[in-house]
Amino acid sequence: MQNDKALILKLQNKDEAALSQLYDNYSPALYGVIIRICKDEQDAQNLLQDTFLTIWEKSHQYNPEKGKFYTWAYRIAKNKTLNFLRKNDKLIRTEDLSVYTNKADAIKIDPEYLQLKGGLKQLDPHHKKALELVYFNGLTHREAHKEMDVPLGTFKSYIKQALKKLKLGYDKAVVWVLILIEVI
Repeated sequence: MQNDKALILKLQNKDEAALSQLYDNYSPALYGVIIRICKDEQDAQNLLQDTFLTIWEKSHQYNPEKGKFYTWAYRIAKNKTLNFLRKNDKLIRTEDLSVYTNKADAIKIDPEYLQLKGGLKQLDPHHKKALELVYFNGLTHREAHKEMDVPLGTFKSYIKQALKKLKLGYDKAVVWVLILIEVI
C-alpha cells in the first residue's frame, strides 16, 4: 500500500515507469471487470488500454483522501466500458444465449434419457416436469415457472426438492453398488 502511494505520486508527476508498474499491479483485476461487462476479448483489451491512458492523463485528479486507487481506476474502467457499449449499442444482447441452438432439438429428447437410470420415475410429476423444463429444455427458472403456471418461489422449491430426492436415490444406489462390489 505504501509502495502504491509512492507509485501514484510518481504517476502524477508523469513517470512512465510508475504507470508501467501500476499497470502490472492492477491490469488483471481491471481486465476482469471489463471482460465481464463487454464479453469480448478484443474489445476488453482495447478498453483496458484506454483505461490506463485515461489514468495517465487524469492522474492529477486522483485524491487518496476520497478513496483507494483501485476504486478510482475501477470506476474509470467501468465507465469506459459502459460508454463503449452504449456507443456501439451492445448493451442490449439480441443473440440467443440459450443452451440449445435449435429449440426443436431441445424438445425431441429421447424419453429413456429422461429416466436417468430410473431416478426420475420416482419423482412426483410436478418435480419431474420442473427438471425437464430447466435441465433438458434449456429454460430459465423464470421461463419455466410461467410454463408450469406456478409462482417463481414455488417452482424453485420444486427444483430443490427434486434434486434432493434424486441425490438421496443415487446415494442409496451407490451404497448398494458398493455392497455388491464387496460381496463379489
